[in-house]
Amino acid sequence: MARRKKEEPQGGGASWLNTFADLMNLLLCFFVLLFSMSTVDAEKFEMLVASLQNSFSIFPSGGASIGDGMMVSSGVSQLEFLDTYYNEGANSSSQEEGQESNQDQEEQQQTENDLKAEYEEASLKESEQMAESIEQQLAQLQIGDQVEVDSNAQYVMLTLNGALLFDSAKAEIREDAIPLVDKLSTILQSYNSNSIYVEGHTDNVPIHNSKYESNDILSSYRAQSVKDYILSKTTLDPSKIRATGCGEYNPIADNSTPEGRARNRRVEIKIYNSYNSN
Repeated sequence: MARRKKEEPQGGGASWLNTFADLMNLLLCFFVLLFSMSTVDAEKFEMLVASLQNSFSIFPSGGASIGDGMMVSSGVSQLEFLDTYYNEGANSSSQEEGQESNQDQEEQQQTENDLKAEYEEASLKESEQMAESIEQQLAQLQIGDQVEVDSNAQYVMLTLNGALLFDSAKAEIREDAIPLVDKLSTILQSYNSNSIYVEGHTDNVPIHNSKYESNDILSSYRAQSVKDYILSKTTLDPSKIRATGCGEYNPIADNSTPEGRARNRRVEIKIYNSYNSN
């Protein structure tokens, strides 16, 4: 019986060669890719680094990197200066806020000063108008020569000679002074909404008797006497009128002469304007 000859595989060597060729092609492409990635245009890379530094650096725009120029290395090496940069920025902001705060305070102070000046001007103008009106009424009542009129930004002051109102060392209004106080009461009636202060003053000659043990007490009784009489002749609100004894402590003349002591023995009636009555 004839034996069959063993058959050889067809195409086995060619298949293996094809697989090896494909592998070589892939390796070649891989190394070419690696080479292409390692070959970078140095000029374009420096331009990129400079652009990133201008955009993200903690230093002012255009500042150069520190160290070897590598972007990552530069960024890391600049971190140690972050506190300096932050402090400078914080101090700058604080100074700006302080300047703004000072400016606001100055503007507020200026506004307050302007309002205060306007208030005082209006107050003084009202007092002057009141004084002018009172002087006209005093002239009409023919007592202008017995009453001194003065004014300031707070009040109009009427001064009466104490010798015309009271006998020596007494606090009762003299009979011949009653017409004068009556006419004054008529004028004061027009200022029912204003605060009115009646102040008694004396000279510095000591006084001591069974009724008034000092000039302070005598001046207080005299002021109270004038106040009570004015209230009895008008419909003024009693809560708006006050009586105060000032004694010898506010002289307007020299107490060393009889004329000066006569001027110091006086009663002052202060009529406060509407700006200062409350």
